[in-house]
Amino acid sequence: MYAIVEIAGQQFKVEKDKKLFVHHLDAEEGASVDFDKVLLVDNDGKVAVGTPTVKGAKITAKVLEHVKGDKVIVFKKKRRKGYQKMNGHRQQFTQIQVETIVG
Repeated sequence: MYAIVEIAGQQFKVEKDKKLFVHHLDAEEGASVDFDKVLLVDNDGKVAVGTPTVKGAKITAKVLEHVKGDKVIVFKKKRRKGYQKMNGHRQQFTQIQVETIVG
């Protein structure tokens, strides 16, 4: 059984006990979170597609930890003008583990 769910503006394919990284969620570590925007549910070949979401479907997940992603370097330069600018960024992520899929 798997489902396609929208979490923080992105779509993920989730299965029971699967761990994944999503954009930062405002939940404490160890807390349980619910996601209602389930777009598709596949239950052993029996597929339910939402218009736009599946009614009554819900994903429950547990927050494992909050982490930072790899550093991304942004370097800008204009030749012959003496202009250089370097900037770095590290995205905040939340690692979650899917506990149940109701659909």
